[in-house]
This record gives sequence, structure tokens and C-alpha cells, in this order.
Amino acid sequence: MIESFPPPGYIPIESTIEGIKVYKIEPQETESLKEVVDFDCPQCGATTAYSIHDEGLSCAHCGYYEAPSKKIVGKGAQEFEFTVKTMERSAQGWGEVRREIDCQNCGAQTSVPIESLSHTCVFCGSNKVIQRQASQDSLRPRFLIPFKIETLQCKEIAHEWLGSEWMLPSKLREISDNVDFQGIYLPFWTFDSRTYADWKSEVGHQKTERYFKDGEWKTRTVIEWRWESGKVEKNFDDLVINGTDRLSELHFEKIKNFNLEALSEYESKFLAGMKAKSYDITLKDAWEKSRHKMRDITRIACRNQASTPRIRNFSMSLDFREESWRYILLPIYLAAYEYAGKPFQVMINGQNGSISGQRPVDWTKVWLVIAAILSPGLLLGIIGLITIPFVGIGAVIGILGFILLVIGIGFGFMLFQKANEMDDI
Repeated sequence: MIESFPPPGYIPIESTIEGIKVYKIEPQETESLKEVVDFDCPQCGATTAYSIHDEGLSCAHCGYYEAPSKKIVGKGAQEFEFTVKTMERSAQGWGEVRREIDCQNCGAQTSVPIESLSHTCVFCGSNKVIQRQASQDSLRPRFLIPFKIETLQCKEIAHEWLGSEWMLPSKLREISDNVDFQGIYLPFWTFDSRTYADWKSEVGHQKTERYFKDGEWKTRTVIEWRWESGKVEKNFDDLVINGTDRLSELHFEKIKNFNLEALSEYESKFLAGMKAKSYDITLKDAWEKSRHKMRDITRIACRNQASTPRIRNFSMSLDFREESWRYILLPIYLAAYEYAGKPFQVMINGQNGSISGQRPVDWTKVWLVIAAILSPGLLLGIIGLITIPFVGIGAVIGILGFILLVIGIGFGFMLFQKANEMDDI
């Protein structure tokens, strides 16, 4: 009788040797992995939601309030090493029954409360979405920063921001009053590590030397190259890496000033009535990205050790030690709006109100201002040409016009660049 293989209770795992299959005992689900919570008001049975103002669960129907049993851990939040053991110990899922909406327009997947009637994608504003029950297969976040900014404050922040530049269309402020900001917990990874680097390079030193030519002594500047080497040690603490590719890196860099001292232990209660997104950038990919950033920062530190900035044939050997990671959620408000038939996105830091996003430029305003800047120089230049027959006066006016025109071209070019950068974001 041939027994089945693998035996019952065993599952295949990834093998590092090609052609060799490896199996392990199937891990048993623990209570923490199966824990799924519904949030119903214990007083009236209605659905409860997390209150940003009171930082607890509140019922809009009967006024019931339950303070969260959160524990603020800050930067002392537990970190995990890169071992199979810590991965197996990590709980999975959100810890509560939730639904997931798949956007058919941009492809984003967003987790929403089970009772949510939302049919709009928080990333692009499209209503072409499909709902399904949220998967519980992903790692469960261990820490998060609760929302501190409320939706009404977002409208005020956006109203001021969209009217802060004269180059923007005047209608943007009116549009901001109707922009629908949606709070969402987005996934991020944080990494700690120490880097140890040995570097070696040829470093150029400038010197002046005398030489004899054409019957006389002259001087010239030459570069003398010498080999230099050194060691660098860098400590990286809480390097934050996006856990989703749905978030603009450019805009997140402008609002990522989160205070990680406010990190709290994750409780599914924080997600009551709130949207959330699981990571689509895996731990492995995020760690490679963080290593790339650490490598660049360490390389710059090595080059800065050189006695001069003239460097060639640079080489560096690098070692990563004491590596650890955390999976956290950060509070961000997202809004999508349309102007002139084009979509634009805005994001606000849900902890401190920092804002960034896309703003269209009113090019009619820009060109009129550039024309106004150039016109004095052009006008004086024309007057100078007309008055050239009058000796002295025409030349002076012409020179003055030329100077003003050069200054105007400089200012106009800087203005054009600023507007172009703003319009491309």
C-alpha cells in the first residue's frame, strides 16, 4: 500500500535548492489569528465608529461612548528581526470583519467597514468598484498613529492651500468647499539598521606650479590625485517606507512629518467606521528599497570623509547589521477632484494637517505676468531706438532698457519654471 505524500498535517515550503522539495508541519491557528470583532453598540445595538475627537468608540444613535484601551508606545514599539520565527508569530488580517472594494478604474483595493455603503474609490474618486469580503491573509499591523485631524479641518486646510498661490485658478477655492476628504489608514514599513562601510578612492588636490615657457616663468593650476580610505558607521532609526504603490512618493515626502512618539498598539477598534488599506508592497520589497536608501546615505557619508570633493575610482564595501522592521498604519486624508476635465489628488497628514497634492496652473495669468515683467525693458528699448538721433539720450535709454529686459527675462524664466513644476506634479 502506497502512503500519500506529503503525510497529513504537512505543507510545502520554499526550498533554496532547485529540485528539492521541503515540507513542514502545518501551523495550527491560534486564538489571536482567528480573532475577528464586530463593533455593535452594547447599549442600543447600532453600529459604532471610532471618534477622532474623543479617541474612542462612539454611537451616533444613543450617545454611548467607550474609551479605547490603547497604550501609547511611541518609538519604543516592538520591532521584529528578519527571521522565520517572527514571521510565523505575526498575526494576520484586520482583527475584524470588513469588506474590500476593488476599483475597476485605478486597480486600488481598499478595506472598508462591513456596514459601509461606500462605492467610491478613495484614490481616484471613481465609483466603478466591486465589493467583496476582505482577506485575512496579510500580516496584521502591530502599531498605528490615530487620527487627530477631523474632516471639517481638512476642508479649511485645503481651502487655504488652494488659494495660496496667485498662479492657481480662482475657482479652486470654490471647488475646495465641495471636495470630499476621506480618512484612511495606509500601510507603511519602518526599518532600523546599522551600516558599516569601508571606502577607498582617488582624491584630487589642487596645487599651483611654476613652469618655464617662451623665455619666461609662468604658473598653472594642476590636480594631483592621491589614494585615500576610511570607515563609516551609520545608525538608521525608523526609516519609513510606503507599503502601497498607490501613494505618490513626491507628495508623501512633503507630509511625512509624522511624530512616531504617538504610535499606539494596534486595536481593531481604531478601524471602526474607518477605511484602511493592506500593504501591496511586501516586506521583502520594502526592505530592499530601504536598503537602497541606506546605501545611498552611507555612500554620501563616505564621500564626505574625503579631504576634497574631487573624487574618482570610488569603491565601497557595505555591511548591514542589527536589522529590524515594523508594520504600521498611518492616518492620511485623501481627496480627488476634477478641474477642466482632469483629475487631481490631494493628501493631508491625519496627525498634524500637513498638505500636499496636485494643483492646476492658470497659464493665462502666468503669461500676462511674464509679459508685464518684460514690457518695461522692451518699451525702453524701443524708445532708445527712436531717440538715437539725439546724441547721448537714446544710448542711455537703450542701455537701461537692455538691462531691464535681461532682468525681466531672468525673473520670467524662474516664474515659468515654478509654474511648470507645479503643473507637472
